[in-house]
Amino acid sequence: MAEPWIVGVLFSQTGITGFVEQTQLQATLLAIEEINAAGGILDRPIQPIIYDPGSEPEGYRRFATQLLADDGVSVIFGCCTSRCRKPVVPLVERRNALLFYSAIYEGFEYSPNVIYTGAAPNQSSVQLARYLINHHGKRFCFIGSDYVFSRESNRVMRELVEDMGGSVLSEAYLEIHSSRAAFDPVAHKIAALRPDVIFSTVVGINTGYLYEACRAAGLDSRTVPIASLTTSEAEVALMSREAAVGHITGAPYFHTVETPANRRFVAAYRRRFGPDAVTNMSAEAAYFQVHIFAGALGMTGRADPDSLVPAMLGLQVDAPQGRIMIDPDNNHTFLWPRIGRINDHGLFDILEESPSAVRPDPYLVSYRYAAA
Repeated sequence: MAEPWIVGVLFSQTGITGFVEQTQLQATLLAIEEINAAGGILDRPIQPIIYDPGSEPEGYRRFATQLLADDGVSVIFGCCTSRCRKPVVPLVERRNALLFYSAIYEGFEYSPNVIYTGAAPNQSSVQLARYLINHHGKRFCFIGSDYVFSRESNRVMRELVEDMGGSVLSEAYLEIHSSRAAFDPVAHKIAALRPDVIFSTVVGINTGYLYEACRAAGLDSRTVPIASLTTSEAEVALMSREAAVGHITGAPYFHTVETPANRRFVAAYRRRFGPDAVTNMSAEAAYFQVHIFAGALGMTGRADPDSLVPAMLGLQVDAPQGRIMIDPDNNHTFLWPRIGRINDHGLFDILEESPSAVRPDPYLVSYRYAAA
């Protein structure tokens, strides 16, 4: 049998984000299985080495070190939150390895050793801010988990909202391991302010706690929607249908996207993981980034970043969300911004979608123009 291409896979199966990272792991494995079933890359199969970092930064640091130093891996697919990506980036840089990162993030980062396949702020926050101002009002309350993604995303959203004539009435943060009860007083304080919109950067299992607390505080999605960049189908599954319906997410991908590639992806995902399995934005990016890797590997026959990265820059793939491309200028991805609203089935009705893929602008150099 031909020697396999060994890759590392670091998606948690336990911990506060394990529920969504499991879908990233499943989508990664689905893509690997598809590639191997078609003969592998240059007649060599891809073989993943999988560890469970437990949703914590130290777990990511430890297992990334093990993959790079002990397992001899030069390519890692992994990480979900920025608090877990941040410790891994210097490790891959130090060893000249490559990290594929498939989650939306706060932007303002570039590494020659990272391929970013999740949305940057100009592919998510800009479109969501515009939609909310145009359709729901200008008075916002912010609530987030207390770490870099939430604080930076809220900083960006504040600038966008204020540039569009809106205002932020309050901004609160809760520790990422907060209890369900911790959200009740925050929800009541928000209700007393009577905002037009709640912008949430709460992540992990706390997402369900927030939406349930807002419902208990009398906040109705028909008059005060919760808007998010991270509440996907995976998070919706954590909460009651009554707490979820009507709330809004900005993302490049939803399970309900109508493209031929997505119909194939959803069908394959359900054949592999069960007839009721539901995809989401992080799983979709985890899936197509493996195919990006495979395309570059097939061209170069080498798994080192010095060979792979130049081959990936400008490479296009028909992803489930639409045709995407890695931007040669910044290692981020051209993506298709969309706005979705949670329906009675726990899926998203797509309210708006970009007519074309949007070039990534991770440093928001042109965001004022985009927001106009």
